[in-house]
Parts: sequence; structure tokens; C-alpha cells
Amino acid sequence: MTSRTKPHEIVERALELSRADGCVVLADEESSANLRWAGNALTTNGVTRGRTLTVIATVDGAQGTASGVVSRSAVTADDLEPLVRAAEAAARDAGPAEDAQPLVGGAAPAASFTEAPAETSSEVFAAFAPALGEAFATARAGGRELYGFAYHAVTSTYLGTSTGLRLRHDQPTGTLELNAKSTDRTRSAWAGASTRDFTDVDPLAMEGDLARQLGWAERRVDLPAGRYETLLPPSAVADLLIYQLWSSGARDAAEGRTVFSKPGGGTRIGEKLTPLPLTLRSDPAEPGLECAPFVIAHTSGDDSSVFDNGLPVGPVEWIREGTLQQLASSRYTAALTGVPVAPSGDNLVLDGGGERSLADMVADTERGLLLTCLWYIREVDPATLLLTGLTRDGVYLVENGEVTGAVNNFRFNESPVDVLGRAVEAGRTERTLPREWSDWFTRAAAPPLRVPDFNMSSVSQGV
Repeated sequence: MTSRTKPHEIVERALELSRADGCVVLADEESSANLRWAGNALTTNGVTRGRTLTVIATVDGAQGTASGVVSRSAVTADDLEPLVRAAEAAARDAGPAEDAQPLVGGAAPAASFTEAPAETSSEVFAAFAPALGEAFATARAGGRELYGFAYHAVTSTYLGTSTGLRLRHDQPTGTLELNAKSTDRTRSAWAGASTRDFTDVDPLAMEGDLARQLGWAERRVDLPAGRYETLLPPSAVADLLIYQLWSSGARDAAEGRTVFSKPGGGTRIGEKLTPLPLTLRSDPAEPGLECAPFVIAHTSGDDSSVFDNGLPVGPVEWIREGTLQQLASSRYTAALTGVPVAPSGDNLVLDGGGERSLADMVADTERGLLLTCLWYIREVDPATLLLTGLTRDGVYLVENGEVTGAVNNFRFNESPVDVLGRAVEAGRTERTLPREWSDWFTRAAAPPLRVPDFNMSSVSQGV
């Protein structure tokens, strides 16, 4: 079972070896390419390839069905049978799985199931790299230094089950992060982008935006902690709402443990969360943010289940025109709570705002703060979804419609649900890179938001 062995053959062989009552096999073939740079010069680049095989065995018993999951990388022919046996042993040693459901039934095999995996290479940067070189030259001439990295990966997932299901999905993921710094390192600005193939990113334009931000920071204003009218850019909005999505499980809400729990019992589905006509949704077919149209679950969680592997994933409106419509649920938690089945998916879009840009919103601000991004976001209270975190790489003071300088960084304390409820304006939705969660969640689009009283709870000394 060398790297030349076709992934679908590995899946089929593992299923043949299975002695369990049910079996699910996931073969993930990944290739990646990256560029890194510092001080206006490339430093490293590389290409990697890898394979991970996950076997999920299910064993029926008098008390119910148990599951065992084992994942390993670099699986050889000699490793395959021990891997299958290990999953079966894990299932036999486990108690009945509370999320047990019949495995998803088979259908006609995906036409691409037997084809070779998709791959990336350094060629993905063929047009991007020369443009990056131009950005280096422009920054150097302007007395700025650029740091950052570009990363592209393609993962081909092959899913097979003992019920006859054979599915395949190719997922490209690209991220670009660009930092501009003054030569004395006292000023820093950040920009990021999410992309499928690096044909739609412009590092030279991004450098121009960063140069403007460094110019704003030539004047420094110190402000105390407090509540400020704040303009949140799309990246910051996406970071907050991704955590909200991760915290929107139907079971926890029904059991009274989250911000989506209704006092006295039940969930807040049907409740108005924001006066703005905003819709928060996921859709595997969203242009530019395409993701798997079926469940790919390597482990079970609160509202995901290995038994749901292969279950179709369609469009879901979590919030429709300001009203909570749905909470994330597996088949098991849907039956438990009475909400429809709704896998959380792998993209997130907030739309329904106006057509005004962030710059337009700045021009209409009498006095407030303009953020660049958020980072180090952590949960403080799950019952209210209170989060804390820091601002980073540029907080700017807006006065009479113009940016007049940079202010110190802050620690914030806010709930994304409350932020939506208090927001008084949403601008134009655009694809964005959520900086904090970019290692896990890159496919997002959001508008800038105006919040009249964003809680900057303390001053931070970070850059």
C-alpha cells in the first residue's frame, strides 16, 4: 500500500478486511505548497504530500451499537489489516454509542471515486509570486518591510462504507497573510485573504492598503478602556460568528447550557436576535467558498457523528433576516431535540446588509474606532457566549469621517450574539480571512459592522 496505491483501492481493501457489523473508511490525500517571506525577501518554500486513513468500525450488541475509530498516516500494506482490527477492538471495548444510527445508505458511486487525487504544487503561485516581488519593491522604496506567508492545500477525501456508499470530494484551501512593518518596528499592519487558487488575490493592492494604515499610525493617541463606537471589519466579524456557529449545537441549547437556550426550557429558535435584516447561512455550493456537500466526520462530537458520514449537506439558514432559524444537529441530536437535521458545514456567510464599503462607513463616523483584526479569542461564559480577546496590528481613531491616528490595543469582552443585537449598521458582504481561526476555518464572507458601544475592557500593550 505505497503512495502509488490508489486511494479508492485502499478504501475497498479496508472494507473487505472488516469483520465488524458496519464499517466506514475515510482516505484523505493531501498535498500542500507554501511560500514564506520576511524583510521584503522570500525565505522558504516547500511542497508536501501525505495520506491519512481513518477506519470507523461499528459493533452491534444487546445494549446497542458501539463504535471504534482509529486514524493513521503513512499506512502501508502491512499496516492496513492491523488498523482495521484496532478499530474493531476499540468498538468492542467501548460502551454503546449514544449517537448510534444506521449508517448512511449506499447510492450510485461518485463518478470520480476511482480517479487519482487532485494535487497542488508550486505552480499555484505562478502569477502570485511575481506580483509579490513587485509588492516587495514598492514596500522597500517606501521604507516598509513585508512579512508573511502564502499556503495552498488540496485534500481529496474518499469515503466508503459497508452499506455501499462511495463518495469523493476535492477541497482546495488557500490563505495569504501579509504584515507590513515600519523599519523601527513600532508600527504594524495586517491584511489577509482566503482563496481557492491564488488567481484572485493581489498582493500589490494589499501592500498599498497596508502602506496607508502605517501612515495613519504615524500619529499615536492613547485611549483608556471603555465602550466605543467601533467599526468591525469583515475579518473580525467572521471570527466572532465562526465561534458562534461552533457554539450553536442543538443539544446543548435544548439542555439549557448555551446562549441559545430559552429560559424555562427549549431553544431560542424563532426569536429575533438582531433588528438588522441579516441572514447567517452555510451553503456547500456558495461561489468561491465551495465545500463538501456531504458529512465528513472523523470523530463524533456534541452535534456531529461518525454514523452520519456521507449524509448530504445542503444550504442552511442559521439566522434569517435577524431571526434564529436553526441550530447545528446530527441525526441523533435532531431526534433528541426535535429540530431538523443540520450539519454545520464548512463555510459561513453573513449577508443582508447594505452596499456601503468599510470606507463609506468610516466617512460617516463622527468619532469611533476602526479595527484591523482580532486574535487570541477565548470563551469566558458559555451561557452568554461571552468571549474575550485582543485587538492586533492596528486600532485607528476616526474623527469627523477621517482616520486621524492609531490608538493603543485593547482587550475586549463581547458576545457575538450581543454584538449582532446591538449593531446599527452592516455594510457590503465580502469574502474574508478570519485571522484567529484561519488554521481551522477559512471559507467565510461577512460585512463590516458598526457597533455603537463595543466593550474595550482593558488596555493591551501588544502591537
